[in-house]
Amino acid sequence: MRYFIELSYNGASFHGWQIQPNAISVQETLEKALSVLLRESVTIMGAGRTDTGVHAKYIAAHFDTEVVFDSKTLVYKLNSFLPETIAIKNIFKVTPEAHARFDAVSRAYEYRIVTQKNPFETHSAYYIKGNLDVLAMNNAAKQLLKYTNFKCFSKSKTDVKTYNCELFYAHWEKQGEVLVFKISANRFLRNMVRAIVGTLIEVGQGKLKLADIDRILVSENRGEAGYSVPAKGLYLTDVTYPKTIRLINE
Repeated sequence: MRYFIELSYNGASFHGWQIQPNAISVQETLEKALSVLLRESVTIMGAGRTDTGVHAKYIAAHFDTEVVFDSKTLVYKLNSFLPETIAIKNIFKVTPEAHARFDAVSRAYEYRIVTQKNPFETHSAYYIKGNLDVLAMNNAAKQLLKYTNFKCFSKSKTDVKTYNCELFYAHWEKQGEVLVFKISANRFLRNMVRAIVGTLIEVGQGKLKLADIDRILVSENRGEAGYSVPAKGLYLTDVTYPKTIRLINE
């Protein structure tokens, strides 16, 4: 049987989602926990590959097993077994061909900025000194929705078949003392959100004008866009799937 597992994690202590040599990842930590509790070797596939230090308020992964278990009990045991930086929310059966990565129809991220020094946000938001022109940043964010090719915001030497993404939403909003950028799309390129945020910050600082956004996007050149902001302020917040993949009556 194939199962989806829904979880969240604080990425500060992990070298990203994906297993890699000589570094602790979320995928490896979760696979080890599942393997111990189910008493068989378990491999999981996540909805995406977050980089080192990036957080996830919500992410899904799938795994296969013929071991019979009670989902609520396994969730409880996993949360007791795993470090406090990972929280399991739910486990449920899905169709045999359901895929956590390829069946995702949309993904959403948030990026958090503080413009005043805050010791409680040191590891969860990016501190920018000085005021930002949020109106200009939102006008620039609107420009992004006119485009589909985002090669200029993609990490160099990325092995992808296409740089096209369908953006659904991109907007800055104030949440108390925190400035939050929310963005959603059908897919994202590696480092794309962090490069977009860095570019929009430069707009907010007056270093780039609204017309520069069009120039940067048309160039398809990463060197034309702004800098990549630190990983600590980035959160994967949602991944959506077709309702048909879940086996409701199982």
